[in-house]
Amino acid sequence: MSAQRGAAAGREEPPPVELRAALIRGLQEQFPGVRVWFGEATGSWWALVPTNAGPRLLEAPTPQQLRDAIMAVRTRG
Repeated sequence: MSAQRGAAAGREEPPPVELRAALIRGLQEQFPGVRVWFGEATGSWWALVPTNAGPRLLEAPTPQQLRDAIMAVRTRG
């Protein structure tokens, strides 16, 4: 059922739990202070990014797109 929900939403099947954990660790190591997680219910990748203007909540369909979004927010400050 979750595969149908993901396909209906235009998203790929989520990576295995071990791979997700490694991707999360990698992003959090690359961006200290940023909290990253995979939303089981949404099928999206999420990050809470501290900024000078306050925390920003980001959502992306892939870890790479989340990384790009974090970099964009950090660049703007």
